[in-house]
Amino acid sequence: MKKKTLILIPILITALVTGCGGVVTPIDEGFGSKPQSAPTSQSTVASEPEEDTSAPAATGKGSRDNTPKCLEPLADGTELYTNDVGFIDASHKGDGYVCVKYTGDSDNVKVLITPEGGSAYTYNLIGHEYETFPLTCGNGNYTIAIYTLVSGTSYATCLSQVVPVEITNAFGAFLYPNQYVKFNAGSQVVAKAKELVEPANNDLEAVTLVYDYVTGNITYDYDKASTVAGGYTSNVDEILRIGTGICLDYSAVMCSMLRSQGIPTHLEVGYAGEAYHAWISVFIEDVGWLNGIIEFDGKDWSLVDPTFAANSSESALKNFIGDGSNYTVMYVY
Repeated sequence: MKKKTLILIPILITALVTGCGGVVTPIDEGFGSKPQSAPTSQSTVASEPEEDTSAPAATGKGSRDNTPKCLEPLADGTELYTNDVGFIDASHKGDGYVCVKYTGDSDNVKVLITPEGGSAYTYNLIGHEYETFPLTCGNGNYTIAIYTLVSGTSYATCLSQVVPVEITNAFGAFLYPNQYVKFNAGSQVVAKAKELVEPANNDLEAVTLVYDYVTGNITYDYDKASTVAGGYTSNVDEILRIGTGICLDYSAVMCSMLRSQGIPTHLEVGYAGEAYHAWISVFIEDVGWLNGIIEFDGKDWSLVDPTFAANSSESALKNFIGDGSNYTVMYVY
C-alpha cells in the first residue's frame, strides 16, 4: 500500500476550547508547573450547605454494592478497517471507544482521532497489541488515523479512516478504561477502591471516600513535574504503590477507582488559571456536597481537582474551583 508523507510540525496540537471545537493552538506538553496560590477574585465561591449530608459511614458495610464493575474493551472485528500493518477496530464505537494497533517496524507511531468540526486528539501507540481510545465528542464522523515517523517531524500516513459514530451508551467513554485511564479487574486500584467504598451507602459517599484517600495519601512530585515528557500516561498501580505523582497521576488514579465502581468520570486536561493541569469531573445522581466544597446536583458533571485539594487549604480550594470558570478544558479522556 502506498504511503503518503505528511508533515506535522508539531504533531501534538489541540484546541484551547471547552468541548470539542475551536481554534487550533500549540500547547505545553508537560505537567510541570508547581501549584500556585489560588486567586480569590476570579470565581464565584460556592456557598456551603447548612448540613453536610455527604459524610460516609465510618465503619462496617454500607448499603451500596461495592462489587467492582470493570468493563473490558473488545476488538472483536465486527467493524474492522485494516491494511498490512494497521488495524482500527470500531466494533464498539456506540459504547464510546475504538481500538487501534500497529504491527509494523516503526518505533514511533501516533494515532490521531479527530471529531468532525473539532480538533485532533494525539496519542502515542506503543507495542503491537490493541490499545483503547475514547470517543468523547458524541455523535458524528471521526477521522481515525495511524502515522509512522519518517524523519524529524515528517510522518507517513499508515492508515486513515472516517468512522461514522452514533453513541448508544452515553456514559460508555467515561466508564471503560483507555490509554489515559488504564485499569482492569486485576488492578490494585480496583481492589483498593472496593475496600475504600465498602462503608458507603450511596455513590456520593463512595466518591467522598475515594477523594479523601487520594488527596490524603498521594504527595506531589515536583521533580517529576519538572522533567515529565510530552505524551506521558500514568501507571495507576505504580502511583498507588509509591504514593507520589503529578496532577495527571492524581486524576488517573481517582478516575480509575471511580470507573471501576461504575461511577462515570471524565479525566480532563487543560488549564487551571494559567497552569497546564489535569483534573476530573464526576457524574452521579445523588444530591449533596463533597466535604462541603463541591456540590453534586444529580444532573450535571461536577468538577473535582484532587491535586489542588491535596496541596491547598479548603478555603483556597473553594475559592479557586468556585463555579469552574478558572478551568479551561482542552482534552477529555
